Amino acid sequence: MTPRPRVVDTDILILGSGGAGLFAALHAKKAAPDLEVTVAVKGLLGKCGCTRMVQGGYNVALAPGDSVERHFMDTIEGGKWLNDQDLAWTLVTEAQIRIRELESELGCFFDRNPDGTVHQKAFAGQTFDRTVHKGDLTGIEIINRLMEQVFARDVRRLEDHRALDLIPAADGSGLAGVLMLDMRSGEPVLVRARATLLATGGGPTMYRYHTPSGDKSCDGLAMALRAGLPLRDMEMVQFHPTGLLAGPGTRMTGTVLEEGLRGAGGWLLDGGGERFMHLYDPRQERATRDIVSRSIIRRIRDGQATENGGVYISMGHLGPDNVRRAFKGMVERCADCGFDLAAGRVEVIPTAHYMMGGVAFRGDCSTELPGLYAAGEDTGGVHGANRLGGNGVANSTVFGGVAGKAMAKALAMRSALPDPDAAAVERGLARAFGPLGRPHRELGAIREALYETMWDDVGVLRDAQGLASAEARLAELSEAVERSGAPDGDRRYDLTWMDRLNLESLVLVSRAVCAAAIARVDSRGAHFREDFPETSDLATSRYTVVRQAGDGLDVSTEPVAFTRARPGQSLIDQAA
Repeated sequence: MTPRPRVVDTDILILGSGGAGLFAALHAKKAAPDLEVTVAVKGLLGKCGCTRMVQGGYNVALAPGDSVERHFMDTIEGGKWLNDQDLAWTLVTEAQIRIRELESELGCFFDRNPDGTVHQKAFAGQTFDRTVHKGDLTGIEIINRLMEQVFARDVRRLEDHRALDLIPAADGSGLAGVLMLDMRSGEPVLVRARATLLATGGGPTMYRYHTPSGDKSCDGLAMALRAGLPLRDMEMVQFHPTGLLAGPGTRMTGTVLEEGLRGAGGWLLDGGGERFMHLYDPRQERATRDIVSRSIIRRIRDGQATENGGVYISMGHLGPDNVRRAFKGMVERCADCGFDLAAGRVEVIPTAHYMMGGVAFRGDCSTELPGLYAAGEDTGGVHGANRLGGNGVANSTVFGGVAGKAMAKALAMRSALPDPDAAAVERGLARAFGPLGRPHRELGAIREALYETMWDDVGVLRDAQGLASAEARLAELSEAVERSGAPDGDRRYDLTWMDRLNLESLVLVSRAVCAAAIARVDSRGAHFREDFPETSDLATSRYTVVRQAGDGLDVSTEPVAFTRARPGQSLIDQAA
């Protein structure tokens, strides 16, 4: 029997406690202290999600010789001119404000130069060394300080609560709230809110090799699709070139060895111990992530793989003591897996890392569904076809702050909590609780098939035949998930039930990625079609839009608006 949901009322509901969610909470409380702000998170606040896992750093134009115009052009050119330029401009300009807020107001300690200025290291794809960092543990520093500030304020926490569905208002006026599951009790909770922020993070864990934490399963994007919202650029899945290849049977495989290693001068070697990046790009190891990932996969295909099927990264020529000092976290992580990063060679392989695509949103983080806002990796448009390393945590914190202020401002003009659509609540309960009691033996096989399908056919290198095969296979897996179930016993922290819900989200979002990849018949950034290897005319660039249509997906394209710079032009020249 499906229990009736407990009802919780709040002014602002924030889904997710990464950089976007926590910054939104702080800025909402700062703008309107009397508002009740509730943060709901799938695990423990500040202890799960991807921002905490950030090793690399935070891109921001601070140093003499750098500029927001230069940061902007690096972002647009890295994104292959698919970015929403107004959003990208907000990113690079607000990052300057946010980094000072992180240090001066929140207490973050970033590495400094001998003269006291903030140290900024090299990251691939950038024309200036602008990545602010705390060693190689930047995310932990940022999240710890954000947690302290949130705990010091009157912010309600719903921990171990997973979001199930966005619930529209009964009168059709917008969003009424979110149907959730309290994993501690196994009971449903309906959170009514005057404004809701989608900040669950992306997390492409549908690939065999992936970096995000295990709690990530694209739930926010899946909920947005089911609610009829448009998702843009979904074909653009970023593979980080250097995921740890620790061998079979360990979750450490796929863990990122961050970009700063290559930025500092690290070498990539094939199975024979030879450098190879010069064969593919003049920037060699400092080429953008998409180019390095494709180069590694091609080297593997050419029979030049290491013992476990990857390539090596080598740092010893930079001096083992220097490496240990500069990359303490990664050296220790590799040592835990039996590798000597400082003096030896470590096997790596491209690993699914970040989704450039997501919910279409406006500059104030609002979406086409009134009452729903979005920020961070749940959104699309900021990065275009390829995210620069260091722009991710900047994106989360910048737009998290924008969303918090925007929601507070919007609520000053609204009063009553909207009544939820009862039929939508019932559909959400049926979807989540209906599978209980059905056979569940095939869940492991579904996950393995999903890994294989996405890695082989919707991965770093794609073509029409593979994508068509994946489209058919994903449809079969969707039906298999629908048939599958979970035990109907003790529902508290029922991991089989959670796995089934995770797979439902992952398969749906995988279908959106595949559909958008089929629609894009050129190669652009992270999306590479071996049957269409050339990039189409940049001046007529169009981005993909995916919506759910009945039981299927509808894909269309929209022209990119060149609001600040056009292909062949540079904002740097205009500023000069």
